[in-house]
Amino acid sequence: MRDPYTVLGVPRSVSDKDLKSAYRKLAKAHHPDQNPDDPKAHAKFSEISSAYDFLSDSEKRAQYDRGEIDADGQPKFAGFARGAGGARRGAGAQAGGFSAEDILKEFMSGFGGQPRGAGRAGSQQWDPFMGTGAGGGFRTTSLRGDDVNVTAAVSLEDAHKAASVPLRMPNGKVLNVKLPDKVEEGQQIRLKGQGLASPAGGEAGDAIVTVKFERHRHLRRDGKDLRTDLPITLYEAVLGAKVRVPTLDGPVELNLPPGVNTAKALRLKGKGLHADGDLYVQPKVVLPQGGDPDLESLMRFWRDQKPYKVRDS
Repeated sequence: MRDPYTVLGVPRSVSDKDLKSAYRKLAKAHHPDQNPDDPKAHAKFSEISSAYDFLSDSEKRAQYDRGEIDADGQPKFAGFARGAGGARRGAGAQAGGFSAEDILKEFMSGFGGQPRGAGRAGSQQWDPFMGTGAGGGFRTTSLRGDDVNVTAAVSLEDAHKAASVPLRMPNGKVLNVKLPDKVEEGQQIRLKGQGLASPAGGEAGDAIVTVKFERHRHLRRDGKDLRTDLPITLYEAVLGAKVRVPTLDGPVELNLPPGVNTAKALRLKGKGLHADGDLYVQPKVVLPQGGDPDLESLMRFWRDQKPYKVRDS
């Protein structure tokens, strides 16, 4: 890495507050989400994140200023491998208690999303077998990219068949996602490596896909069962008929018995979601539009000569 002070454009005497301010300004300008088609901006963002993480560690900064380590954290002399105090301080000794990732989370909320690559430039771990001599050195480890959350709108037919469905990712890429058997609404599917890339070249994050069932034109979910209303004519209700009923496996014929009771649903066993539930068909008598004089005359005869009760007192 280049001189971290030069990368951030600050003097060696910079205060913790001004160091943080300089980083915020540069990170916001060069963040990958702000420059999705500019690879140079991605590289610049990684460099300034590494520079800030380096200088915000008070012990590393002091060792660098004393000439004990270089800008990559490598000791210049074996005797200085662990610093003047004899032991390296733990992670988290950043200026004012803020890491690059902490700062990114602050201002990235204004971008409408989570920071991509925040703190992903890599972390440095001490490796006693690295470098020349017995002093060892710092090894840079690449961090994985962030996960992304995506909602998949799934039809009841596709859920029923555990089909593969197309899913458009936030970056515009379209994936074919295989639904699990007996998938439920709200269930999450993890797509390995389909999240955000790591600016430092590490492992990509995952895509977390949440399943949401689309509203069906004819069928309503009731747990594992399905329900539908079936419009029928008055003569079909009185005389009986064979009628077509929609199911997730395609339409089927249902035998309406003569004098069917429209107050009670008819059950089709095993025609629910995933075939674990049933389909309940509710007949609904629909009268002819505009009325009919003959029907009205017949109904008056029934009312006066053949009345019957359907409601309790």
